Amino acid sequence: MPINITMPALSPTMEEGNLAKWLVKEGDKVGPGDVIAEIETDKATMEVEAVDEGTVAKIVVPAGTEGVKVNALIAILAGEGEDTATAAKADGAAAKAEAPKEDKKAEAAPAAPKAEAAPAPATAAASAPAASVAPAKSGDRPFSSPLARRIAKEAGIDLSGVSGSGPHGRVVKKDVEAAIAGGGAKPAAAAAAAAAPAPAAAKPMSDDAVLKLFEQGSYDLVPHDGMRKTIAKRLLEAKTTVPHFYLTIDCELDALLALRAQINTASPMIKTEKGDVPAYKLSVNDMIIKAMALALRDVPEANVSWTDANMVKHKHSDVGVAVSIPGGLITPIIRKAEQKTLSTISNEMKDLAKRARDRKLKPEEYQGGTTAVSNLGMFGVKDFAAIINPPHATILAVGAGEERAVVRKGEIKIATIMSVTLSTDHRAVDGALGAELAQAFKRHIENPMGMLV
Repeated sequence: MPINITMPALSPTMEEGNLAKWLVKEGDKVGPGDVIAEIETDKATMEVEAVDEGTVAKIVVPAGTEGVKVNALIAILAGEGEDTATAAKADGAAAKAEAPKEDKKAEAAPAAPKAEAAPAPATAAASAPAASVAPAKSGDRPFSSPLARRIAKEAGIDLSGVSGSGPHGRVVKKDVEAAIAGGGAKPAAAAAAAAAPAPAAAKPMSDDAVLKLFEQGSYDLVPHDGMRKTIAKRLLEAKTTVPHFYLTIDCELDALLALRAQINTASPMIKTEKGDVPAYKLSVNDMIIKAMALALRDVPEANVSWTDANMVKHKHSDVGVAVSIPGGLITPIIRKAEQKTLSTISNEMKDLAKRARDRKLKPEEYQGGTTAVSNLGMFGVKDFAAIINPPHATILAVGAGEERAVVRKGEIKIATIMSVTLSTDHRAVDGALGAELAQAFKRHIENPMGMLV
């Protein structure tokens, strides 16, 4: 039975495309994954791959044809053991009815490089086309034929300065040749050097475009609340406007863990409504907060915030700590953490975290700060990089402490190692300064007794 190959939808909004080039001819045998044609849209050149095995019985839409509607028949495959002439005739009438008009002026194009596969929307899948699509490298460019672009590139011609005589103003071969002969087009190098407005930021897909990618009834819609919208806005702004720079360092935790155990064992008991409880119970995170605060004290040039006019140099280490709460994330702040004892930091952090989860924090308790700590070690995460929360210039991402093999004096030993990654705003804290801050943090972690004095 003949197998129809139809025009694929390369995006949820695509309605038509140009069949730039056939890479097979009638009579050729193809198998799944073979690239058989190139399709052009206004933004990309895509390669069409065969899904089924067979012999090309008829090419319905010639190379260079523009405005081919999605799902229109473009070729027919004859199945195994099937006569190609019979297969071509069987769908001949349908081919004539569906084939768009040929662009007489269109030219074939050289093959485009293969890249990642593009997802096909549900509407295209319903028609069961015998081809899949993979995008090739593309960029913004004038509306032109592949051959016109190739000739222009070889001649160093900027197509934006060439008027098109093809359908819908498309630049074709004769337009480029005329521009070369008349010297009326700017050389590509000169055009690139000319001042041009900054390109507009890419817009995210619309809700409708996203939902078209999924089968109806396969999802639920949960509206964003105010917190999630604010988090999304701030993180997008931070990631796209702050030049992040990352430094990862390993810290040995054995001395810190031993000291923590000693301090917790020595905690006095106090009477509460729930009975006698320890006056404090330090966590590793409490000691990380203190170590980061002391590191900023030791390297004050890194305890800064960037503004367009000034470098804001902070006099204290106000350490924000990322706390996960239902529906989002908030960063309560331990003020002047470099001056506080570990027990004070521990109790203050427990209170802030509880009130954060109850959404009872005051604005001054989570706004501002000079740095932040994000710890995912309790989830078994080995290492990660965090996004800076302006006006901070740094944030420390803390991974899990785990036993690893280390070499000491030529012998292999076992030590508890924690990987941390410092993200810095490169405008304010460059690589060398960030490395100095990371080393200061490591020094306090590995020599924790210094945090007690």
